Amino acid sequence: MTPEEFWTIVEGARSHPEPTHAALINQLAARSLEDILDFQERFDELEALVKRWDVWAAAYLIGGGCSDDAFSVFRAGLIALGHDWFERAVRLPDALADHPAVTGTIEELDRPIFYEAFQFAASSAYERRSGDGDAFWEALQAREEAAEAIGHDMGEDFDFDDSAEMHRCLPRLASLFLPTG
Repeated sequence: MTPEEFWTIVEGARSHPEPTHAALINQLAARSLEDILDFQERFDELEALVKRWDVWAAAYLIGGGCSDDAFSVFRAGLIALGHDWFERAVRLPDALADHPAVTGTIEELDRPIFYEAFQFAASSAYERRSGDGDAFWEALQAREEAAEAIGHDMGEDFDFDDSAEMHRCLPRLASLFLPTG
């Protein structure tokens, strides 16, 4: 699946009045099982792009803390925000300070930045299409075992509880969520 195809599917789901994850499940369930796996592989590739310390620090500030699991949910939420916001977060996580859900100018109840249901849309669609809840994970694991493992560098680690460090790395988000003193 090309990046363009992936983002067309995501943007299509975002354009529906129903919650984005529900629209995504419906769109994916109408495709072949291979297409659903292709979507998940592209999703995983994009999620890996934002598996970095500076992005984790942004999640930590926005969420008032951020565990390993919450960071995974946050990365899925960045994808759910759509291509434009995702690319902004890849380039500069501090740009999330402009997102309406962060600034409080809108509430995105069905499209939150921490979006767990979006993370599992492909597996839900696969289960709906195949009738087997375990088949998705087995098929995905088989694909992963066939591919070569690629290491991932999250960049330089830093202390999220160090206010000065957070102000240095993410000045705009830190100014929203941390005291300046």
